[in-house]
Amino acid sequence: MLDPFIADWLNLLLRWAHMIAGIAWIGTSFYFVALDFSLKRRAGLPAGVYGEAWEVHGGGFYHVQKYSVAPTDLPPDLIWFKWEAYLTWVTGFLLLIVQFYFNATTFLIDPSILPLTPWQAIGISLAGLAAGWFIYDGLCRSPLVHRPGLLALAVFVLILIAAYGFTHVFSGRGALIHVGAFIGTMMAANVFAVIIPNQRKITAALLRGEAPDPKFGITGKQRSLHNTYLTLPVLLMMISNHYPMITNHPQAWILIGLIVIGGASLRHFLVRHEVGDGLEEISWTLPVIFGALAAALWLTEPAQRIGEGLVVSDAEVQAITVKHCVMCHAVKPVHAGFKEAPKGVALETLDELRRYATQIETQAVRNKSMPLGNETAMTDEDRAKLGAWIAAQ
Repeated sequence: MLDPFIADWLNLLLRWAHMIAGIAWIGTSFYFVALDFSLKRRAGLPAGVYGEAWEVHGGGFYHVQKYSVAPTDLPPDLIWFKWEAYLTWVTGFLLLIVQFYFNATTFLIDPSILPLTPWQAIGISLAGLAAGWFIYDGLCRSPLVHRPGLLALAVFVLILIAAYGFTHVFSGRGALIHVGAFIGTMMAANVFAVIIPNQRKITAALLRGEAPDPKFGITGKQRSLHNTYLTLPVLLMMISNHYPMITNHPQAWILIGLIVIGGASLRHFLVRHEVGDGLEEISWTLPVIFGALAAALWLTEPAQRIGEGLVVSDAEVQAITVKHCVMCHAVKPVHAGFKEAPKGVALETLDELRRYATQIETQAVRNKSMPLGNETAMTDEDRAKLGAWIAAQ
């Protein structure tokens, strides 16, 4: 295990780098998809030009033309958009290693879900990410490629199957972050294994004086389109660790399905609105977005107060927190993974327990996201007693 001080700095710097690369990737991805939809076919365009767009930004005007395959001549300073995708995946995978692999027993494994050794959990993680890409790529190369609607449905089902599998293998936090990594790996591999190689084949054919095969451009565009529809769902899953109402929900895989549906619909609305589609053309997305949100709210609505009717003494509740909480939530934690109390929350005294009662009820009683990975095997009876004591304060 890494020294907590080093681990915290690695986590911070990798998270920052992941955000920077991700913002750049998402920006270029959304821009080019929106640009593609906004192209106009006007009279007098040069040979081979599919359409053009006039844009204004930052006080300047831009005139962009898209060739259906490739122009007759290419300049030597052709710009390739690829490193944003590569760096997003690399920094994300390194963050997965630092946060979840090095601390597998704390963040990745929950014995109450499936008792695993760290190496078993890491092996399942790596196999799952790799399998996701190969299955997705196989679907995209199957006859479904000619039926975009059915292909999209098949990809959605693949994500749901992965979500169900991860939530029945890993801890809540580990499962949701793996669904995000699962989708992110498919997206980055789309760029690395399909989009960029196809663009290189088109360029090479042109330099040889040959007519490039149009299928390379068509395939690249389809994969790029998939990436933009998956962007918003994967973003939410990447920040889901902060929201145990999602990560620790017993049907988290259903919530993931709602996130994919709602996020993809929101992406469609944003891009199509940006390129000038009328609301009457895209208004169908609004009931889908708000319907998915309403279903998620209904699923995550808190149940009745846990432990109602129990009488729990101060001494009992302190015995529970000493066993399950104070190893991390103390001025000087004894847990090897923490140098300081997480978020500065110490739970060593009754006053501190009362001060953070709402957070304790949310994290430990209702959502069962604490202790992390249920490392101390906290029972439902202990959670009920903790909830009863909080209710009596």
